[in-house]
Order: sequence, then C-alpha cells, then structure tokens
Amino acid sequence: MKPREVLDLFGRPRTGLSRAERTLSNTLTVSDFRGRARRRLPGPVFDYLEGGADGERSLRDNRTAFDDYHLVPSALRDVSGTSTATTLFGRRYSAPIGLAPTGYTRLLSQAGEIGAATAAARSAVPYVISTVATTSVEDVVAGAGVAPYFQLYILKDRGISRDMVARAAAAGCEVLEIAIDTAVSGNRLRDRRNGLAIPPRLDAATIARIGVKPHYWTSMISNPALDFANVRASASAGTGIAGGSIAEITSQFDPTVGWDDIAEFRSLWPGTLLLKGPLSAADALRAKSLGVDGVHLSNHGGRQLDGAIPPVRLVPEVRAAAGDDFGILVDSGVRTGTDVAVALCLGADAAFLGRPYLWGLVATGPRGVERVVEILTAELSRTMQLLGVTSIDQLREEGSILLRAR
Repeated sequence: MKPREVLDLFGRPRTGLSRAERTLSNTLTVSDFRGRARRRLPGPVFDYLEGGADGERSLRDNRTAFDDYHLVPSALRDVSGTSTATTLFGRRYSAPIGLAPTGYTRLLSQAGEIGAATAAARSAVPYVISTVATTSVEDVVAGAGVAPYFQLYILKDRGISRDMVARAAAAGCEVLEIAIDTAVSGNRLRDRRNGLAIPPRLDAATIARIGVKPHYWTSMISNPALDFANVRASASAGTGIAGGSIAEITSQFDPTVGWDDIAEFRSLWPGTLLLKGPLSAADALRAKSLGVDGVHLSNHGGRQLDGAIPPVRLVPEVRAAAGDDFGILVDSGVRTGTDVAVALCLGADAAFLGRPYLWGLVATGPRGVERVVEILTAELSRTMQLLGVTSIDQLREEGSILLRAR
C-alpha cells in the first residue's frame, strides 16, 4: 500500500488541536475522565471526590446494582428516528440525564458550580446546585444564564433555610429538592485519614501528597477563597455560621427534621418540590400526601449511611406505589447510557450523575462536563436503537419487557 492509503486506512493525524481538544476527542467513555481527573488532583483531594462512608459498601453496591439486569431487545423495528429528548417538570431536555448536587465543587475545579451549570445549559440537561455549594445561586444564574434546581438542607437555624428558599425562588429556580439523609454527617474515613476532617489536621505525609501538584495550588491561590456561599449569603450576624466553614455547616445538620418541616417548606415553595434521599415506597406515599411532587432517589453517592440500599433498586416499588403522576429521579452509581436506560425501564423519569461530571470538570472544565453528557446521551441513543425503541416514553412504557433481573 502507498503511504497515503495507509493514512486513509488508519486515520490521518489530527493537527491544529489544542491539548484540551485532543483530550476531549480521545475520551471515549465517562470512566476515561476518571483517570484524567486523578492525574490532575492531589491525592487527598481526589479521595474527597471518590470516597464513601465507613467501609464504602454502598459505594460499591451502587455500581454493581446496575449490573444485576439484562436487556431484552425487541427485534425488527424501525429505529431510524430515535430521540432521547424528554420532558421533566414542564421543561424539555435533550436527554433524561442530569447533574446531581455536589458540595465544595471549587475545591476540585475553579470552574466550580458556574462551570457545571454552564455545561448543563449548553447540553440542555438539568443541574442541581447544593446548599453547600461554593458559589451562590444568584452568581450561578448570572454566570450560566439558566436557573438550576436547588437542593436544600433544612438546618437547625430554620431562618437560614427559609431565606435560601426565598432566594432560590427569586433567582428563578423552579425545582426545590429537600435532602432528607443528613441528620448527621457520614463517617468518611478517607477524609479523616487524610486530615480533611473537622477541624482539618494535615500530617506531613498528606502535605507531601498535596505538594506534588503545584498547578492545583497555583489555581487555588489565584482564585477567591472557598466557603459555603449560599449559607453565607443567608446567615445573619450572630448565627455562628457567617463564615460558612465546614465545621460551622456540619454543626447545623439537624437530627430533629421531620415531616412537619416538609409540610412547612411545601407551603413556602411555589414550584416543584422533591425529596432527595433513599426513600421507600411508604415514605414516597407520605410525601405525596403532603403535596410533594416527586422524589430524587439517592444515597448521597454512598457518602452517608454505609450499607444503604442502592437507589436504583427502589425505583420499581416507588413507581408502583406513587403512580405515573409522581416524578422519580435517581442517582448513585450511574456511569453509562445503558445505566440510564436500565433506570428508565425500571420506572425512573431521569438518571443523575455526581462523580462522573466532576471528573469531566476537573479534566477539561465545562467542556469536559459537556463531553460527559454527550457520551452518555450517545450511549443511551445507541442502547435504545438496539433495544428497538425510538423514544423515552416508549422505553419507559415497555420497560417491563425490555428488562430482566439476572
């Protein structure tokens, strides 16, 4: 063969691409971004991103739960017009994929919450900002041009939580998610061993591991200090948490939060209200009776109660109990478009990502997050076509015949 023919066969070298563009074009799966994020972050910071509670059983089970299902295609169907577009809570999105709330995002990447929200807007998928975000909801809306969903922690100082709800509504947020699995903070052993506990206690070994990534510290030093911006903006003088430190926010986790609080915040919130956590069918029904519009099934990515049931396993019982008019989102363990398809076959309306989009954000900023969504959407579309379905509605309607437990 002639040299030109060899190049045509194997592909010509791509010239003129930036390093980031080459990284994006060479990233074929969401998990590819994990290795890139690991190389960029100091070890203790990567452990903060990856770690779970206690023995990390939930962390492992979240992932393997998706592997417990087989897909059963319906043959000989025209799938040339397949679309992943869907509607959630009155909004049209490009795919039933969302970005779950994460705390302390600017510890991982200075692009932070604005970068994630911008990528979500460009990808036409929903993004949830957390109470413990490092950027205020107002700044995220100004930076991304789109209002996110807002995740609320009901704190001991109810005035702070009420004020955050009012600010989220004023900023244009249409969906409020109340987290119900943070009565106390989970026991995250990786962070404690690395000295990222409360208060921080960094030993010489941890400092050495951090010091080998000078580009990380250059970025941190040249950008605004980290704090819990949403909490700080709502905390008044004398509350004891005006600084928004980790110790201060953890001290505000409230083990007394109950159903009366949910009823109160239902009365305060004018839009769609979801409860976020590992909710059973009975809990979902009680929430629905109080006017809650749906649930975001989650075990906090395995970071709270170790041994908690993988959320994807809760989807069928919650759907059967609550009915088709009740929204069901699910996260924890989603890594592929096939995982999204499994969640929808089981009865979910959408599947949300946590660590995977953060891997993309760390690796190449907002464009990395867009690439993560792009990869999962392409995988979902291909899975749908191979299953013989052309729409998200059809995937959910035929889920019981398209899916088998192992």
